[in-house]
Order: sequence, then C-alpha cells, then structure tokens
Amino acid sequence: MLGAFDSFGRVERRQRMALPVADALARLRAPADGAGLSLLPFGNGRSYGDSCHNDSGALVPMRAPSADMSLDPESGLLDAAAGVTLEDIIALVAPHGFFLPVTPGTRHVTLGGAIANDVHGKNHHLRGTFGCHVASFELLRSDGETHHCSATSNAALFAATIGGMGLTGIITRARLKLMRVSSLDIDEEVVAFANLGDYFDRAEEADRINEYAVAWVDQLAAGRSAGRGVLITGNHAENGNRDVERRASRLAVPFDLPFSALNRLSLSAFNAAYFAAKSRKHGVHRASYGSFFYPLDGVGHWNRLYGPRGLFQHQSVIPFEAARQTIPLLLQASRDAAHASFLTVLKRFGDIGSPGLLSFPRPGYTLTMDFPNRGAPTLALLETLDRLTIKAGGRVNPYKDQRMSPATFKAGFPSWSELETWRDPGFSSNFWQRAVLNSSHS
Repeated sequence: MLGAFDSFGRVERRQRMALPVADALARLRAPADGAGLSLLPFGNGRSYGDSCHNDSGALVPMRAPSADMSLDPESGLLDAAAGVTLEDIIALVAPHGFFLPVTPGTRHVTLGGAIANDVHGKNHHLRGTFGCHVASFELLRSDGETHHCSATSNAALFAATIGGMGLTGIITRARLKLMRVSSLDIDEEVVAFANLGDYFDRAEEADRINEYAVAWVDQLAAGRSAGRGVLITGNHAENGNRDVERRASRLAVPFDLPFSALNRLSLSAFNAAYFAAKSRKHGVHRASYGSFFYPLDGVGHWNRLYGPRGLFQHQSVIPFEAARQTIPLLLQASRDAAHASFLTVLKRFGDIGSPGLLSFPRPGYTLTMDFPNRGAPTLALLETLDRLTIKAGGRVNPYKDQRMSPATFKAGFPSWSELETWRDPGFSSNFWQRAVLNSSHS
C-alpha cells in the first residue's frame, strides 16, 4: 500500500510504500523479481529527519493497540508491544504510581521508536537515556528469527538496536523499567538569565538539586542580551496526584499554510513576550505533567506553522570544555544567516553512559534549534553549524537529521562501522543510504 508516511519535519513529502510485517518479510525472503526489498519499521512519524524513511524499499507500520501491554505493579516492569505510544504507557502505569523514567518532548512517540532513537529528556544527568531503562526486547530479523535481546542475552545486538534507528530489525515487544513517583504533578521553578554566561554559572547546580532541568533561549537576542533565556527546573510534587490527563479539545493548525508563519518578525515579538512573561514568575509553582513535559502536544499539527517546505531541526552536543565558547558561536551563526528558530532549547547532559552503540548524548551541553526550510540558505547555515560542532569535538544528532554529510556523521560517531556490522542486511533507511552506504567507508 501507499501512504503519506512523512517525517515530522516534512521536508520530503511523498507517497511511500508500506507493508504489514508478515507481507514485508515474505517479500524480503522471496522477492518476485529476484531483487531484495529493504525494510524499515515506522512508528508514529515523530522523527524530524529521514531516518524514518526508506524510499528505496518499504516501511513497516508498527502502531499497536493501547491494550497490548501489561504492568507488574510490584516491580514496575512494563511488557508492551513496540507500537504502543508513551501516552498509552502513562495512562496504564500512572494510576499505580509510576511514570516514564525518561521522556522526550512529546508523548506521541512509540515505545519502539523511543528505543530505536534512544531518546533523552530533561533528566539525563540523573537517569541517562531511555535505553538505560530497557530490560529486554524481542527483535525480528529478516531471516524470520526472533531474537531475545538484553544486556546478558544477545548483548551486542541489544546494544546495536538501542539507538540503531530501526536498522537491526523490527522490535516487536519490549520490557521497560519504570520510575516510581510521588505524583504526576511537577513543582516547577522558572529563573530568568541575562546571558549564556549566567546560564552556565547556574546549570550544574540546577542539575545537582533537581530531577529535571532545561533552558529556553531567545535565539534572536543580540548585543548585551545575546543568549538570554529562562532556566526551568522541576521535581515531582508530593501531593500524591495520579490522575491521568484527559484528552480535551485542543488548539490545532487545521491546514497546511502556504507560507511559514515563523519568521524573524513574528518570532522576535514572541520571544520578547515569552521572556517577559517567564521573567515575572517567582518561586516554585505547581504544573501538570502535560504542561511541563509536553507543552506542544496541546497544539495539533504545529509543524504546519513552518509552511509547505517543512522544517529542519539541528541538535548538537558540545563537550563541557568547549561549550562556553562554541554555543554562542552557534547562536551567532544562525543570526548572521538571518534565520529565526522557534524552539531553541539548551540542556546539560550528564556522564551516565547509554547501553546503546550509537546513542547521541555525551557529557556536555546540547543545543537544539528549529528553522523553516528556506532552501539553499538554510542548508548553508546547517553546514556551518555542523562545522562548528565537529571543530569543538561535538556531534550532531542523526535521529533528527535530514542532510548531514557522511563526514559529519562519522566524525561524531566513530562506532558507525560497528552498527553496520550488526545492521540487518534486509533493512535500510534514507539516512543510512546517504551517510554510510553511498559514501566511502574510509
């Protein structure tokens, strides 16, 4: 079948071939024309770049019914189909006093997608990546065999699959170790900072005393205000609230805009207003888990605001020793290129290693910026951001990428060749074709 299996960035939009698991494996093992058909599992389409696309083969849709999971309320172990979403998981486990140990900025990703992208959240300094909490999973390979993978069983395949972007096979089920929490609510504190130096002076202490910490940065602010923003920290409240948020009618962007609504003028006004509003907040206040972790989930199809050409997200991680010098350069480069970022997020990664072979986080600071796709000028800016990142000894996130060069990828992830060793020969993606298979392995 053909369908609109677009990435969230929507830069390359087209009808794509998709097949159910059984049909896909049958065609892979016995192709009618004698040529192999490469596969790639597809979760809920929240990946920003082309790691979720396989235009030379077929996608395998993995969404599963929310009922296909079970919880052991004593141990906090969840057993679930890989196609359930994080939202489904929260609805099941929260009434028992559990929450996700690590969550990205949307609850609409699948369990399998969270493993394949080894997602991180606002508490990397304490909990590491999502893969740190995966007890085991079942992996279906193109030879038709299902492999039980854990830290002690098929350990190398376990490591390659966590953060392996779906290239080692299809995760069919997984067991996840949940986090017991005192409440779903968050005691949140917002502190404004005048510049990046002020932020760096606060960030380590914020991590030391809080479960969660993240900063929003006014990317467009220049001069003495360059790098201003707000540091948002939080901890689970002690009020015992276990009520799962109900899905209510929400704001939505109802159709594709013919232009990008996010430009320098509109975002300058938004950033100034947002900074002023947040700066007026003082002390600790109570926030729902939805507003704290998933603020943009309340706006349906918000990626349509970027216009018909879609958006590029650039996420880098810069080692601690280079961060104070390099992160201002990244922000300055985007301003010099006259590009405005709607979401500019700065976080501190800790030193907890991931079991994943190609996990993105490493000790340092990670900066994320979103840009409307303006064609060649945007691509030129992204290349500049790549160069600054690699020069500083950092890396660019492949899970959110649409265009990085093979040299950039391999410089940041020297273990790429080991993943290629464990990649299922029947699986591929647009990203892997671009970054590895169609490039020199030098």
